[in-house]
Amino acid sequence: MLGHRARRRFSQNFLHDAHYIARIVDAIDPRPGDRIVEIGPGLGALTQPLIARAGHLTCIEIDRDLAARLRDRFSCAQLRLIESDALRLDWDALACEDARPLRIVGNLPYHISTPILFALLPLALRVRDQHFMLQKEVVDRMAAAAGSKDYGRLSVMLQFRYAVARLMNVPAGAFTPPPQVQSSIVRLVPKPAGDLPAVNADAFARVVTAAFGQRRKTLRNALSELMDEAALRRAGIDPGARAETLDVAAFAALARAVTPSATE
Repeated sequence: MLGHRARRRFSQNFLHDAHYIARIVDAIDPRPGDRIVEIGPGLGALTQPLIARAGHLTCIEIDRDLAARLRDRFSCAQLRLIESDALRLDWDALACEDARPLRIVGNLPYHISTPILFALLPLALRVRDQHFMLQKEVVDRMAAAAGSKDYGRLSVMLQFRYAVARLMNVPAGAFTPPPQVQSSIVRLVPKPAGDLPAVNADAFARVVTAAFGQRRKTLRNALSELMDEAALRRAGIDPGARAETLDVAAFAALARAVTPSATE
């Protein structure tokens, strides 16, 4: 790793396998003029081929030592480097700097991957696509279908806003040091605004969070603070059903049934 010791507090596992690097970059398919932002470039395994094909890259790196290495390796014409925690970055301000849609990529730190996914949700209208390396179990949840054991809050919130596709699994041996888990590459493509259900976003989030808060509860009980049984039936939902049996459209129907006072 060229003298850099992986730091556990940053969940650093550096991709080094040339085969998987090439497959990932081909899946992203960077083109000249694309506005690409890479979260956690690390030692630059993806950074270099992305720059080679797109011409320029913006990187978000929290580790000062790695940031210094990247500055030494790439010119300002090739790389804009932002030293920051991706969870604290003003993503809206970054998106508004340029009219071009963002293409966001990254080998996300596994311990904060879900918070980052949620932090990027409000940005969806300004994003063309996202490609992330994540723990396989997280991608299982992201892509899960209603009724499956992996289906939950993360599945519904992301599938409401994106088309979610698992692209490939990546073995632990492709990293240094090897993680204790298998990884997967996932693609998130925002759905056009016209294809989204007409629903209040805050109400939708509250319904989904409450419904999955205690998975064994029926919706009659899980959503009792947001709506009564009659409202559930008006929405076309069986009050005795459980959250994991409902698809995204059903959750949208529930969100429309929430009384205004319940979202305040």
